[in-house]
Amino acid sequence: GAFHTHTAHTRIHTHIHTYVMQAAVVALRQTGRLAMLQPACAVAAARRALSSTSAVAEGKTSGFTANNNTNNSGSTTKGPTGILLMNMGGPPTLKDVHSFLLRLFSDKDIINLPMQKYLGPFIAWRRSPGIQKQYEAIGGGSPIQKWTELQGQGMVKLLDTLSPQTAPHKFYVGFRYAEPLTESALKQMKADGVQRAVAFSQYPQYSCTTTGSSLNNLRHKLQEYGMTDVKWSVVDRWPTHPVFVEAVVRNIVDAIAKFPAERQSEIVLLFSAHSLPLKTVDKGDTYPHEVAATTLAVMEALEKRGIRLPHRLVWQSKVGPLPWLGPQTKDTIKNYHRQGKKSLLVVPIAFTSDHIETLYELDLEYGQHLAAELKDPELMLRRSESLNGSPTFIEAMARIVSEHLSAGHPASKQLALRCPGCVSDNCGETKAYFVPRK
Repeated sequence: GAFHTHTAHTRIHTHIHTYVMQAAVVALRQTGRLAMLQPACAVAAARRALSSTSAVAEGKTSGFTANNNTNNSGSTTKGPTGILLMNMGGPPTLKDVHSFLLRLFSDKDIINLPMQKYLGPFIAWRRSPGIQKQYEAIGGGSPIQKWTELQGQGMVKLLDTLSPQTAPHKFYVGFRYAEPLTESALKQMKADGVQRAVAFSQYPQYSCTTTGSSLNNLRHKLQEYGMTDVKWSVVDRWPTHPVFVEAVVRNIVDAIAKFPAERQSEIVLLFSAHSLPLKTVDKGDTYPHEVAATTLAVMEALEKRGIRLPHRLVWQSKVGPLPWLGPQTKDTIKNYHRQGKKSLLVVPIAFTSDHIETLYELDLEYGQHLAAELKDPELMLRRSESLNGSPTFIEAMARIVSEHLSAGHPASKQLALRCPGCVSDNCGETKAYFVPRK
């Protein structure tokens, strides 16, 4: 049950041994056998460049993909500095749900199953109809690619001004489980002649199940495609970057303003992040304390604005019967309502773009269905917006990469250190690849 930190949409409600038996039956029926299956002026100029981008200002996407060059200088003398935006991705249409789940359940960094070669495809097949209904309820697919492309477009415009010495910059979207996949991005980077690249994790807080999985996959693909001559560095975490924190704070302030004035002082802030199995935490995964660090930084920034509200860090999307980080977001909402807390503001603190965990789980499952179940007309259960097309967040992305390029480090100090309980050779090899010992 060591599931990926962002996989609420892959819920399994049956014991593993049942799936094993059913998978075996399916395999036997199909094949007849079982053995298959800067400077202030630079910042100001950069902000003007960002505000002049109508796609960013209007919150729209221009259809920018890994095949579109964002080089504003017109230079053809060298390949661009490539910025690979790594995330799990999401199925853009209902017909893509099965392939998304198939890739997800084949990833041993998320869940290590017995007979995974057979059981993974079976679970993907079994879960697809239910997950398709969830995506249908939020519009027919995940918007994460749209938001990632929008963010990337704004980021590279700012980067060309903030870091002219490494310009031109071009972003590439490298999703783990949906198109555009990491391998698609790498093929385009190779065609573009990229010699300097940054693997930029879009998970603010590091986990072996998210950023770690993406980096493992990236290393394998680089070796497979013979791209070992490209100079890579990694932005592997950024939980307390001040501009990122400011972007979250602004969305919270906007959400508070939508409560009636007389109830704003009663609000309880619930910072909600995807949960993690305790057996993963016990190995030493840094995710819980990095999420807590983000929460603390946001609360301190709010207090500087004169906003003093109680808060809790809660965890959503628990899967299966094994113990996970708690308290669970759903249980917390119920319990606080029972205690008479009727002004609750949920803040997605580990998600930078809307996807199924925000649009379905938080908005529909909790915001509508759970609220209706509680049958209290006085309950105000609301959510702050995800960062999506926020110009402040896009500036944060550009600053994070610019500062990383300027520092010249291969990654954070934390990346090279394995979890004390780590037994994965794959993890050790990836860390050594991106942060070689001197």
